[in-house]
This record gives sequence, structure tokens and C-alpha cells, in this order.
Amino acid sequence: MNVLIYENDEQIGIAAGNYMCGQVLQKPDSVLGLATGSTPLKTYKQMIELYKSGAVDFSKVTTFNLDEYVNLDVNDKNSYHSFMHENLFDYINVSEDKINFLDGNAEDTDRECINYENKIKNAGGIDIQLLGIGSNGHIAFNEPDTCFQRRSHVVELKESTVQDNSRFFKSIDDVPTKAVTMGIGSIMQAKKILIIATGKNKAEAVKQLINGNVTPQCPASVLQFHADVTLMLDKEAASLI
Repeated sequence: MNVLIYENDEQIGIAAGNYMCGQVLQKPDSVLGLATGSTPLKTYKQMIELYKSGAVDFSKVTTFNLDEYVNLDVNDKNSYHSFMHENLFDYINVSEDKINFLDGNAEDTDRECINYENKIKNAGGIDIQLLGIGSNGHIAFNEPDTCFQRRSHVVELKESTVQDNSRFFKSIDDVPTKAVTMGIGSIMQAKKILIIATGKNKAEAVKQLINGNVTPQCPASVLQFHADVTLMLDKEAASLI
């Protein structure tokens, strides 16, 4: 695990954006696994800047997002579909038909999860997966549990995750309590993983990720078993390691 510590999230955003774009420069038809939330915003900003400057071309790239809320309209401003378009896709030249999301409104979510796994497999697998980490150690929406969920699945969100996500909604009562997410096995099959963590509220989870026992009680700890993980931290997130 390659652990890099930066002064602040601005520096991380530049470094992470450069890292993601470096993958595309090395392999123009890369398959990118993408994350949502506040953590990757500056990463996406840097990716947009590099595209606008002519430094990188996304026209051959395929993307797969980690997760989506269940029973939230894709046009809702808080859907991850809307988030990705507003913060990345609308500003780069990725083809719309190469953008992939789990459908949280599918009639048969189990079938949707199987189909999503097949899409990833048919695309050749994810070359680099961008991740954040929850304050409780979750990655994507894989919450602390008694076992690792292998494949994409529907999950009941923990209260701590609902609380974390409430800052994006008018009221905590508006926050969805279910999501559909890639599983731990899906994430672990990515060839490379880039995980970003900022802020003191992530310090304990980062400590468990790096130095703790591998346990589904801290889903991110499983990344200790991955062969190619880069972890970018600010000083606060790194304060306990």
C-alpha cells in the first residue's frame, strides 16, 4: 500500500486528478471506476482542467460508478447520476454510451446487480478504481457487516452513513436509507485502487484501513490484500498513523 500524505485537500485533488488522467494517457481506452460525494470533487476538477488544456482525451474511456441510491429519481440533484454529470461528465468528452451506473429504480434490483457485474466483465474489468472512505470504514456503500459482500447488491445504509450524507439534503428525513452498490469483490478485482481521505473524522477509519485487522467491521481494511493501492491523505486524516 503506497501511502502519500499532503498538506490539504487542494493538493490531493491535483495529485489524484493527475493520477487518474495518467492512467488514461497510458491506456486511452481505460475503464475507470468512479466515486461520488465531497471527497473526489477536487479530483474531478483537476481532470476537467487537464481535459480543457488538451492534456488528456476521454473519448475512448468507459466508466462505472460505484453506487446509487434506491428509489431516487436520476434527475434529482442528489442522485449520483446527476452528481457525476454536474461535476465531471458534462465537462469532458466521455461518450454517453460508455457511462455506466447501477439503476436504483430497477424493478428487479438483483437482476440489475448481475447485469452490472457482467457489464464490467465485458468491458475488460476496471483498470483503476477511485474510492473514498466513510467515517465507519465503508467503501462504496459496503457498510460494516459480519461478512464481506462479494458482488453488487442492495444495502441498508447505517445511521452514521445517513448522517454523513444528510449534508447534501434539505432534511435528514429526505436521505435515502437504501442504496445499490458494487460489492467488495467487485472493487477488489480492479487492477489499481486510488483511495482518498481527508479530515479528522476519517482518521480512525484510515488507521483501521492501514494498521487494523482485516475485518468486515471495517470494510476498507480488505484493501490490505490488494496488490496495487495508493492512499492519498491530508495531515488530519493521517493523524493516527
